[in-house]
Amino acid sequence: MAQTKSDPNYKVIAENRRARFDYAIEDDLECGILLEGSEVKSLRANGGNIAESYATVEEGELWLVNSYIAPYGQAKTFRHEERRRRKLLVSRKELSNLWTATQRKGMTLVPIVMYFNHRGLAKLKIGIAKGKKNHDKRETQAKRDWSRQKQRLLKDNR
Repeated sequence: MAQTKSDPNYKVIAENRRARFDYAIEDDLECGILLEGSEVKSLRANGGNIAESYATVEEGELWLVNSYIAPYGQAKTFRHEERRRRKLLVSRKELSNLWTATQRKGMTLVPIVMYFNHRGLAKLKIGIAKGKKNHDKRETQAKRDWSRQKQRLLKDNR
Protein backbone atom coordinates (compact mmCIF):
# COMPACT_ATOMS: atom_id res chain seq x y z
CA MET A 1 0.00 0.00 0.00
CA ALA A 2 2.18 2.82 -1.26
CA GLN A 3 0.82 6.23 -0.43
CA THR A 4 2.14 9.44 -1.94
CA LYS A 5 3.72 12.04 0.28
CA SER A 6 1.31 14.66 -1.04
CA ASP A 7 -1.71 12.88 0.50
CA PRO A 8 -2.61 15.09 3.48
CA ASN A 9 -4.84 12.56 5.27
CA TYR A 10 -2.53 9.51 5.23
CA LYS A 11 -0.61 9.33 8.49
CA VAL A 12 1.01 6.43 10.35
CA ILE A 13 -0.08 6.46 14.02
CA ALA A 14 1.74 3.48 15.49
CA GLU A 15 3.92 0.72 14.08
CA ASN A 16 4.82 -2.64 15.58
CA ARG A 17 8.39 -2.93 14.33
CA ARG A 18 9.10 -6.00 16.45
CA ALA A 19 6.34 -8.01 14.74
CA ARG A 20 8.44 -8.86 11.67
CA PHE A 21 11.31 -9.98 13.91
CA ASP A 22 9.25 -12.18 16.23
CA TYR A 23 6.82 -13.59 13.63
CA ALA A 24 6.93 -14.92 10.09
CA ILE A 25 4.06 -12.94 8.56
CA GLU A 26 2.37 -14.92 5.81
CA ASP A 27 -0.51 -12.60 4.93
CA ASP A 28 -1.90 -9.25 6.02
CA LEU A 29 -5.33 -7.68 6.19
CA GLU A 30 -6.60 -4.12 6.54
CA CYS A 31 -9.47 -3.64 8.98
CA GLY A 32 -11.34 -0.75 10.52
CA ILE A 33 -11.36 0.07 14.23
CA LEU A 34 -14.42 0.99 16.30
CA LEU A 35 -13.23 4.07 18.24
CA GLU A 36 -14.74 6.69 20.51
CA GLY A 37 -14.38 10.39 19.76
CA SER A 38 -11.70 11.11 22.35
CA GLU A 39 -9.69 8.14 21.04
CA VAL A 40 -9.66 9.53 17.51
CA LYS A 41 -8.54 12.95 18.73
CA SER A 42 -5.83 11.36 20.84
CA LEU A 43 -4.58 9.32 17.88
CA ARG A 44 -4.45 12.45 15.72
CA ALA A 45 -2.20 13.95 18.40
CA ASN A 46 0.14 10.88 18.18
CA GLY A 47 -1.03 9.04 21.27
CA GLY A 48 -1.10 5.35 20.36
CA ASN A 49 0.93 2.17 20.79
CA ILE A 50 0.29 -1.33 19.41
CA ALA A 51 3.62 -2.96 20.33
CA GLU A 52 2.20 -5.24 23.06
CA SER A 53 -1.19 -5.86 21.49
CA TYR A 54 -2.70 -8.75 19.57
CA ALA A 55 -5.95 -9.53 17.76
CA THR A 56 -8.31 -12.39 18.58
CA VAL A 57 -11.55 -13.86 17.22
CA GLU A 58 -14.11 -14.30 20.02
CA GLU A 59 -17.84 -15.02 19.72
CA GLY A 60 -17.93 -14.24 16.02
CA GLU A 61 -16.18 -10.86 16.35
CA LEU A 62 -12.60 -9.66 15.88
CA TRP A 63 -11.05 -7.79 18.83
CA LEU A 64 -7.85 -5.80 19.35
CA VAL A 65 -6.57 -6.54 22.86
CA ASN A 66 -4.08 -4.55 24.96
CA SER A 67 -3.53 -1.66 22.56
CA TYR A 68 -2.79 1.69 24.19
CA ILE A 69 -4.38 5.00 23.25
CA ALA A 70 -3.27 7.88 25.45
CA PRO A 71 -5.96 9.85 27.29
CA TYR A 72 -7.09 13.00 25.54
CA GLY A 73 -6.53 16.00 27.78
CA GLN A 74 -9.37 18.21 26.49
CA ALA A 75 -12.00 15.48 26.92
CA LYS A 76 -13.75 16.27 30.19
CA THR A 77 -16.97 14.25 30.27
CA PHE A 78 -16.49 11.40 27.78
CA ARG A 79 -13.04 9.98 28.53
CA HIS A 80 -11.97 6.59 27.23
CA GLU A 81 -10.19 3.69 28.88
CA GLU A 82 -6.58 3.55 27.70
CA ARG A 83 -6.25 -0.23 27.29
CA ARG A 84 -9.81 -1.32 26.53
CA ARG A 85 -10.63 -4.03 23.99
CA ARG A 86 -11.50 -2.46 20.66
CA LYS A 87 -13.65 -4.11 18.04
CA LEU A 88 -12.10 -4.52 14.59
CA LEU A 89 -14.30 -4.33 11.51
CA VAL A 90 -13.92 -6.98 8.82
CA SER A 91 -16.27 -8.82 6.48
CA ARG A 92 -17.82 -12.15 7.49
CA LYS A 93 -15.74 -14.00 4.92
CA GLU A 94 -12.50 -12.49 6.21
CA LEU A 95 -13.56 -13.21 9.79
CA SER A 96 -14.14 -16.88 9.01
CA ASN A 97 -10.74 -17.07 7.28
CA LEU A 98 -9.09 -15.51 10.37
CA TRP A 99 -10.89 -17.92 12.68
CA THR A 100 -9.73 -20.85 10.56
CA ALA A 101 -6.14 -19.59 10.55
CA THR A 102 -6.02 -19.13 14.34
CA GLN A 103 -8.02 -22.16 15.50
CA ARG A 104 -7.06 -24.82 12.96
CA LYS A 105 -3.67 -23.76 11.65
CA GLY A 106 -2.28 -22.33 14.91
CA MET A 107 -1.52 -18.88 13.50
CA THR A 108 -1.39 -15.61 15.45
CA LEU A 109 -3.02 -12.28 14.54
CA VAL A 110 -0.41 -9.56 15.04
CA PRO A 111 -1.06 -5.82 14.55
CA ILE A 112 1.55 -4.42 12.18
CA VAL A 113 0.63 -0.78 11.67
CA MET A 114 -2.16 1.61 12.72
CA TYR A 115 -2.77 4.56 10.43
CA PHE A 116 -5.25 7.07 9.04
CA ASN A 117 -6.00 6.19 5.40
CA HIS A 118 -6.40 8.63 2.50
CA ARG A 119 -10.01 9.32 3.58
CA GLY A 120 -8.94 10.12 7.14
CA LEU A 121 -10.35 6.90 8.67
CA ALA A 122 -8.41 4.98 11.32
CA LYS A 123 -7.30 1.60 10.00
CA LEU A 124 -5.24 -1.27 11.38
CA LYS A 125 -3.18 -3.69 9.30
CA ILE A 126 -2.99 -7.07 11.00
CA GLY A 127 -0.69 -9.86 9.96
CA ILE A 128 -1.57 -13.55 9.95
CA ALA A 129 1.67 -14.91 11.34
CA LYS A 130 3.46 -17.92 12.73
CA GLY A 131 5.86 -17.44 15.63
CA LYS A 132 9.58 -17.71 14.90
CA LYS A 133 11.90 -19.90 16.92
CA ASN A 134 15.23 -18.55 18.19
CA HIS A 135 17.21 -20.14 15.35
CA ASP A 136 14.88 -18.49 12.81
CA LYS A 137 15.49 -15.11 14.45
CA ARG A 138 19.26 -15.66 14.31
CA GLU A 139 18.97 -16.59 10.65
CA THR A 140 17.00 -13.41 9.91
CA GLN A 141 19.59 -11.34 11.78
CA ALA A 142 22.45 -13.01 9.85
CA LYS A 143 20.75 -12.29 6.51
CA ARG A 144 20.18 -8.66 7.50
CA ASP A 145 23.82 -8.26 8.59
CA TRP A 146 25.12 -9.85 5.39
CA SER A 147 22.96 -7.60 3.18
CA ARG A 148 24.27 -4.52 5.02
CA GLN A 149 27.84 -5.70 4.70
CA LYS A 150 27.29 -6.45 0.99
CA GLN A 151 25.92 -2.93 0.45
CA ARG A 152 28.95 -1.41 2.17
CA LEU A 153 31.34 -3.47 0.02
CA LEU A 154 29.54 -2.49 -3.17
CA LYS A 155 29.55 1.16 -2.10
CA ASP A 156 33.29 1.11 -1.31
CA ASN A 157 34.22 -0.57 -4.61
CA ARG A 158 32.65 2.10 -6.81
